[in-house]
Amino acid sequence: MRFDTAKYRPFGRVALHNRTWPDHVIEQAPIWCSVDLRDGNQALVTPMNLEQKIELFKLLLKIGFKDIEVGFPSASQVEFDFLRTLVEQHLIPDDVRIQVLVQAREHLIERTFEALRGVKKAIVHLYNSTSTAQRKIVFKKEQKEIIDIALAGVDLIKKFESTTDTQIFLEYSPESFTGTELEFARDICNAVTARWGISAARPVILNLPATVEMATPNTYADMVEWMGRELHHREHVLISTHTHNDRGTSVAATELALMAGADRVEGTLLANGERTGNVDIITLALNMSTQGVESHLDFSNVDHVISVVERVTNIATHVRHPYVGKLVYTAFSGSHQDAIKKGMAYQKERTDGIWEVPYLPIDPSDVGRTYEDIIRINSQSGKGGVAYILEEDFGYILPKAMHPEVGALVQDATDKSGKEITKEGILSIFEAHYFRPNPVLKFKKFEVTSRIEEEGEITVLLAFEYKTNLHTASGSGNGPIDACKNALTQIYRDDFSINSFSEHSRGKSSSAQAIAYIEVENAKGETLFGVGRDNNTTIASVKALFCALNLMFETL
Repeated sequence: MRFDTAKYRPFGRVALHNRTWPDHVIEQAPIWCSVDLRDGNQALVTPMNLEQKIELFKLLLKIGFKDIEVGFPSASQVEFDFLRTLVEQHLIPDDVRIQVLVQAREHLIERTFEALRGVKKAIVHLYNSTSTAQRKIVFKKEQKEIIDIALAGVDLIKKFESTTDTQIFLEYSPESFTGTELEFARDICNAVTARWGISAARPVILNLPATVEMATPNTYADMVEWMGRELHHREHVLISTHTHNDRGTSVAATELALMAGADRVEGTLLANGERTGNVDIITLALNMSTQGVESHLDFSNVDHVISVVERVTNIATHVRHPYVGKLVYTAFSGSHQDAIKKGMAYQKERTDGIWEVPYLPIDPSDVGRTYEDIIRINSQSGKGGVAYILEEDFGYILPKAMHPEVGALVQDATDKSGKEITKEGILSIFEAHYFRPNPVLKFKKFEVTSRIEEEGEITVLLAFEYKTNLHTASGSGNGPIDACKNALTQIYRDDFSINSFSEHSRGKSSSAQAIAYIEVENAKGETLFGVGRDNNTTIASVKALFCALNLMFETL
């Protein structure tokens, strides 16, 4: 059966003239509020126990949150006890505001203030549903009756505020804001702030939740800008967002809302929350970081954050989750791998400190990841990725012309297996191909017998096995490689030439090996590379020549 679109109606447009938010950019971080311990916790199949909540609370402090919603202490004994534990164990820093959720009922508000006893600063988060559907279907109340519920809640909070030493901040949410007529949302919010007695000394947080995401992100931004224009005493109001991800655009909606004037963001780590989840604060914060905006949240070790959140929520992180998934700093495509390899090399050379690597919008090291995870190899991979791993992980700096040859070796192996290959597997293929234990032409000894300095000519004596027979040969040439070639041609009769030679050291200086690469070409114009390694630079180059000729025996 096809999806029945006839039963649905499009979300209405916001009558916002001369909207300004499309011309704005995010230039500073909002006030962040974690709701992991309340909104996130209530969405879990198995809610967190006390120990898990404390572990998560400590993580949130370490990350840098200053507003943390710890629960709904009047709703259950578990929630009440958690807040009391935080107070009695002195776990709440002086600069952190604890946030508690409550409905507009006297016994619930009284119980909330009991839980807050001893807290220095607290946000009391009052809410009631305001949407058209909730009023019509759930509560069967008119707009005035809904406003009266909110005002009664404000009066009760003021009543109990007078009995405590805790500094109380009011937050009000017209729940299901996105399903509420804007004019009504404005009226109830203005009524709440007026009843509270809003001023510079008594600011109010007005939270405008996309309790259910119902429209495109730009519509939410329009609603936030519209509200900002219509709220009384806007200078004393903190507009807060609380978006859910029903349409998959909670991050975009929040970012556009910040452009539209929002001051504060409520969300969770890794987007835990009811249905499709809350907005992911990690993604939001790191999005800002990539634009040069200081988020004031510390995600320099995302692996630790992930481990804690996964453990307390029992929810695995998707491998493609932005910034933190296991595969987000990985490239399988050959063209991507080649671009990353070149970008990383370019990054090492530049001196201005600016990050600019293709396909990597963020430096993995900034979030505690390492470069070794950037490129992985399977049957879709290319020569650039293989060369990158051999260089970065094992110290073999292949000449660029050699990349296709080595890439083809690995490609053949992955084509046959159909699976990803490990870095160690790549090294094994490389070394098995170029460092064979029983070659046809086996190097035994090299010795320089004479040298004519003014002409640059040397004569060498080679000892080697050819088809199990021991031979010695002498040759002269312009350098050791040329001299060795001339010595070898006394036995090896097939004509060949040397097209290129390069070398480098591998390993730490005290135990470094010399690595040499030689490209040879036969009479048919076919080329291949040989690789040699030795503690002696000259011997390494001679071994590379022997390697190339052995491969030529086998393949050409």
